[in-house]
Parts: sequence; structure tokens; C-alpha cells
Amino acid sequence: MEQSILENQINKKEKQEKIVNMFDDIASTYDLANRVLSMGIDKQWRRKGCDKAYDLLDKKELTQITDVACGTGDLLLFWEEYAKKKNIKVNKYVGIDPSVGMLDVARKKVNFAQFLEGKAQELPVDNEATDIISISYGIRNVVDRVEALQEFYRALKPNGLVVILEFTKQEKSGVVSKVVDFGMKKVLPKVGGLISKNYEAYKYLPDSIEEFLTTEMLAKELEEAGFKMRYTKSFSMGISTLLIAQKPA
Repeated sequence: MEQSILENQINKKEKQEKIVNMFDDIASTYDLANRVLSMGIDKQWRRKGCDKAYDLLDKKELTQITDVACGTGDLLLFWEEYAKKKNIKVNKYVGIDPSVGMLDVARKKVNFAQFLEGKAQELPVDNEATDIISISYGIRNVVDRVEALQEFYRALKPNGLVVILEFTKQEKSGVVSKVVDFGMKKVLPKVGGLISKNYEAYKYLPDSIEEFLTTEMLAKELEEAGFKMRYTKSFSMGISTLLIAQKPA
């Protein structure tokens, strides 16, 4: 039994290291690939997440917003943009990612945030220190998702929000599903591979979605971690999903 647990831990560690190395390798081309592959629509998805979260939280001053698996810092730009639009004062923005390559790009692009190397399962954030924790297209890559959600709960203030944008697994039915499936499995790896010179990284994306959870399953995991679901919305034929959950007071 103990041997089995140890082997499982080693396998998870190796998988996590492989994923981090992959993101280190594609960091310099990551933003360009995102824009091309989504035709810029991913910006609308991120903006919607920030806009809706601020409305749900309904506060005019926030101590901290923490973006986990922050990558090159895209979502932090939208958190700041909508804070200004809504006249909300945010005292501190923090980006956390295990990929040093991604953080190097983020630091050059986002000059108002603090960036820290770290994993979703071990956040370098004090207990009940942040008003919002966001993770966009990163929860799928966390090998210990249950531990990560527990960490989010720990680090969030009472009434704080966790905001998740993700490519959730879809039930396959009808023509639309087949079109989406073809685009993800055939077009995306070729285009992403051409831009990044790393075909395997963009083959990993549809494979990881196929192995991931449905929206309903992810919402259930959030509830099991103690959160209350506040909002769920699908975008672009179900390709992307926004989930917002709240830590009870």
C-alpha cells in the first residue's frame, strides 16, 4: 500500500515536471499562438471572467488578486483593466506560476504585479489573504487538483471568489461537436506546432482536454472543497467554460 502511494507521488511529480518544461519551451511564442488559435476570442473570455467576478464580489477596494498558473500574465492585464473601468481599487496583484520561462515573459509585459514561482497546490500566499484567486486554462494541468482547490480555499478571504476559465470536456453529440473535435485534434496541433516549433506541446492540449472533467464534474469538485457555485457560462460552442465559486463567509 505504502509502495503504491509512493509510486503515485513519483508519477505525479514526473508528470508535473514534464508539463512545466513544456511551458518553459513554448513561453516565447505562447501569446502569439493563443491569439492565432483563438482568433483573439480568448480575450473576450478573459474579460467576461473579470467583469462578472467584480460584479459578484461587489466591493470597491480589494486587498489582493492572485492569478494562479498566470503564464505570461494575460489575465492580470484584464483584472487591472476592469478594476479601472469599475472604479475598484486593487492594492496588490500577484501572479504565480511554476514555469520560470512564462514568468520571465510576464515580468516584461506586466509592470504592476508581483510574480512568484509556485504551484497551485502550494501557494506562496498567507491564509485568507486574497479576495480573488483566478486560474485561466491552467487547472487542467494541475496534477493534484483536489489539493489545489483546498489551497485556494485556504488562501481566500471569507466571501472571496475563485474564478476558473478552462477547456472542459464536452459530451460528444451532433455536427457541432464533430467540428470542434476536428479543430482541436487536427488543426490546433499543426498551427500551434508551426508557431512554437513544438508540435508535442500543442498535441498535449486536446489530449489533456479529452482526459479532463466536464463542467458539471468540475463544479462538483469545487462544492466538495467547500465553495458555493455562483456562476457558470460556456463560450464558443462549449470550447471554453467560465466557473465562479465563492468561499462562504
